Amino acid sequence: MITVTAAIIEKDGLILAARRNPGKHMAGHWEFPGGKLEENESPEECLKRELREEFSITCQIDAFFAESIYDYGEKTIKLLCYFVTHLEGIFLCRDHDRIIWLPPAELEKLLWAPADIPLMQRLVRNR
Repeated sequence: MITVTAAIIEKDGLILAARRNPGKHMAGHWEFPGGKLEENESPEECLKRELREEFSITCQIDAFFAESIYDYGEKTIKLLCYFVTHLEGIFLCRDHDRIIWLPPAELEKLLWAPADIPLMQRLVRNR
């Protein structure tokens, strides 16, 4: 099982969604951004690092939101999702081909990566 972190970043009532680059696993699918946990790294450290690498931003990791486990066949993902506050930096897409900010109610219109779907649905229900 691969442990991966994900960020729910909210700004002015809108939630950030990122679309996976062509050529990557689940290309064209939307996700809450984040990445794989490295050895001897906490989930919070991982998420800070991944957001810096993927978007050139600095963030504060806030409360844990939820966990999702999904079996893709060739690999099983354990996705740990946190609320995150964007502190500084302009979002530059390095690992995604597009980002958008949507109201929670509109998130369901996107084609989500399967591991992210339960997290997105829970977020929409709780808003």
